[in-house]
Amino acid sequence: MKKKIMGAFLATFMAMSMLVGCGGGSTTTSTESNVSDSVESSDSASDEASADTTTGGGSGKIGVAMPTKDLQRWNQDGANMKSELEAAGYEVDLQYASNDINTQVSQIENMINSDCSMLVIASIDGDSLGTVLAQAKEKNIPVIAYDRLIMNSDAVTYYATFDNYMVGTKQGEYIKEKLDLDNAEGPFNIEIVTGDPGDNNARYFYGGAMDVLNPYIESGKLVVKSGQKEFEEVATANWATETAQSRMDAIISANYADGTVIDAVLCSNDSTALGVTNSLEANYTGAWPIITGQDCDVANVKNMLADKQSMSIFKDTRTLASKVVEMVDAVMKGGEAPINDTETYDNGSLVVPSFLCEPVFADKENYKELLVDSGYYTEDQLK
Repeated sequence: MKKKIMGAFLATFMAMSMLVGCGGGSTTTSTESNVSDSVESSDSASDEASADTTTGGGSGKIGVAMPTKDLQRWNQDGANMKSELEAAGYEVDLQYASNDINTQVSQIENMINSDCSMLVIASIDGDSLGTVLAQAKEKNIPVIAYDRLIMNSDAVTYYATFDNYMVGTKQGEYIKEKLDLDNAEGPFNIEIVTGDPGDNNARYFYGGAMDVLNPYIESGKLVVKSGQKEFEEVATANWATETAQSRMDAIISANYADGTVIDAVLCSNDSTALGVTNSLEANYTGAWPIITGQDCDVANVKNMLADKQSMSIFKDTRTLASKVVEMVDAVMKGGEAPINDTETYDNGSLVVPSFLCEPVFADKENYKELLVDSGYYTEDQLK
């Protein structure tokens, strides 16, 4: 690859792997239905969390801004965050923005003006919040960027996420291992589908995976028959399933309609993987490829069990929510939030102190231990 996006961070991540990871999460909250995106209100979720969470003594209102309810993971993130913060004693203003930037800006502005003492924000577009967050800074309201780094703003106090470069690395290494790239003769055909160009995480996912796979592309062991491998060529606006499916339709029509085998598709998350799978089922007649993913959404776990998707990175949203509640509680009580990275995440205005949780991958072999035995899903949800 002409430009290894995240190679410079490898030593940092190796060091971080020896640091203390995230603690256990709270009780699982079931996925919410895709109702209109508005203020979240769930007393039952709060009551359930109160029974299992010992943190308490907090006071004040916390604004939690989530991007959309269209993806399962944001429903889980929002519900877990709300229940744990309320169990810790805080009032919570939880808002979903229907993936509309102006809506999210307006929601955050309302939080600032309605006496929220702290903000937790999963941004739609990391570059879109500078002006509204300047208002938060003027009022000395701390801001935690949640899972997506907020760019070009000095109002960001902390960042909490999973190790996003490691997500991509694990996806790339999975393909490398399953194709036995160091020993097999090849060549193997691969296509690449990553995420929204406005989501800074997408570049980390892509960079981690390509730092593993690009040497094999350059040597000819892996072949991208579509010729599309640069980030801008393989990005998927809004991580949309339909967009990924449409692009894969075109790739198959132009390069694989004659039965040429696709050996692997690097998909950065489950919504894009679902689009690729839908396209393959409709248009592809060759041997089924290795397909990666991320988030362990129900539909994708079902596809793993049906041998239609090979793996998905598991990022336990309960774990991340628990860590963010710990960070919020520390700051609200006059202290500093726990962090384990002070070098990696430069948002253009400052290097944001961060806490990185470690992701793992789930596949058909270990899904029960990771997803069912842990209480994240029930067996019935995956049938």
